[in-house]
Order: sequence, then C-alpha cells, then structure tokens
Amino acid sequence: MLEHLDTDRWFNKLELKEFPEPKIVHLRHPVLLCHGYGAIASLVKPSPLYDVAMLMRSHNVLAYAPNIVPYAKIEVRARRWVKLINSLTAENGYNKINIIAHSMGGLDIRYALSELNIARKVASVTTISTPHHGTSLAELTLRTPDAIRDKLADFLDWMGDRIYPKTKSDSVGSAEQLTRRYITKEFNNRITDVPGIPYYSYSAAVGKGTDIPIKVISRFQNNHIFEKEGLNDGMVSVKSARWGQHIKTLHLSHLEQMHLRVKDDREPIFLEFWQEVIEMLEEQGH
Repeated sequence: MLEHLDTDRWFNKLELKEFPEPKIVHLRHPVLLCHGYGAIASLVKPSPLYDVAMLMRSHNVLAYAPNIVPYAKIEVRARRWVKLINSLTAENGYNKINIIAHSMGGLDIRYALSELNIARKVASVTTISTPHHGTSLAELTLRTPDAIRDKLADFLDWMGDRIYPKTKSDSVGSAEQLTRRYITKEFNNRITDVPGIPYYSYSAAVGKGTDIPIKVISRFQNNHIFEKEGLNDGMVSVKSARWGQHIKTLHLSHLEQMHLRVKDDREPIFLEFWQEVIEMLEEQGH
C-alpha cells in the first residue's frame, strides 16, 4: 500500500514557509466596503462583506464593512453611505478613504460622489460586479405576475425592515432602478464621474459560456442573463460591470464574491482575488 503513496507530494505539504503570515499590504488610506442589494448574506454573517474586511485586516489594511438598508432606492442608500463616511472619517481622523463597492453599492457610491458632496473624502472607487449598465435580471423579476411579485416584495420589505429598521425598505423601487433602461437612459445621463477620483472596476464570469461551474440554484438566472447580455456571474454581466478603468474579469459568482457558498476547492480563488484588489490599490498609490 505504501508503494502507491506519493511521499514527495505528501511531505511537500509539510514544508515550512519562512514567512507563513499573510502578506503585508501598505495602503495610504483605509478601505470602506459597500455592499449591494439584498439581505441574504446579512442573515449568516455580521455584514455582507464582513469576511472580506477581516481578510483585508489580516493583510494590515484597515477595512470596514458596515450595514445599510438592504432594499432601498439608490439615493436613499447613498445618503446612508455618506453618513457612515462622515462618521468614519471624523471619529478616526482619516482625511480620505478608499471605497470598494460590490454590486448595487457601486451605483450608490457613484451617486454619492456626484450628488452629495462627499468627493473630498474619497481617494479612489473600485466597483466589483456593479450593474453600471443595468441588469436584465431586475427586468425578469419585475415581470413576475403581480400577485407573486407583491407577496415577494412584502416579504423582502418585512425582512429588510427587521434587520435594518433605521430606514424603510423598498424592494420593488430599488429593483426598478437596476433595470437597463433606468440605468442607461436616466442614471448614467445624470450621474457623472468626479474629475480627479480614479474609478476602477472588476467584472465576473462563471457558468454559461465559461468552464467555471455555477451552483444549480443560480443556473436559471445565469442562463437568462447570458441570452440577453452575454457572460455574467449569475446576477451582473461582464459588459454591464465595466466602468472607468476595467482591471479584469474574475471567475467567482456574485455570491462567491461575498464569501457565500464557496466550495473548499474555490476558497483560494476568493482569497487571491481580494488580496489582488488591495495590492492593485497599493500599486496605484492609494
């Protein structure tokens, strides 16, 4: 039996690294992680991007992942982010912060920078799978028969109001603002980028059209978006996620990006991606 054992491979796993600690990343400014639409992640962890913040802290990066209302229009969510930015900078003496926003959070931050006089406190904006050109998934949701849609909306608003009672939830109103028509015809025509602030973006592709598997529960929406928009991460297409300086297309699903439903063999991809993001900010001098 021992003759079939690959002893070299087994013992190589035991080889000690000289420096086993996580790599130190030096950023000039702390990181605020802004989550997107929905409350699923908040039911299983302190905040949707909490695991990401803890990972960044292990690399010596001051990172914060607060909660805001999970279901609300962009302008409402943006005001909550501004309040948190003002509190964070005032209480800790930060001059500026780097913002990394996931999904709808990227739209919130673009609105806040353009409309809410917060740009002076922001060093950079990085968006991860943000629907900068909308998503056909929102349109599919809104086409659900009224009776079903209303019951689902009532449930989402009920849940949102209980996990974040400070702001009234509006799941339908916020979903309407994620449609391709609203974002491309109204939002993008009105909300302009702030000169002097760099905007970076990452897109993601898994499932249909790739060699990367996607969970069964997400295949329907993945296939739907692929037919309408092409490669996607199960919620947002690669095309829609591109904004400013597009860095790369990663191979994590929308949920995996938040460290939800990540299989053991894909855990290294999650860890490497988020380390890569802060290393990019380090290289850019932020």
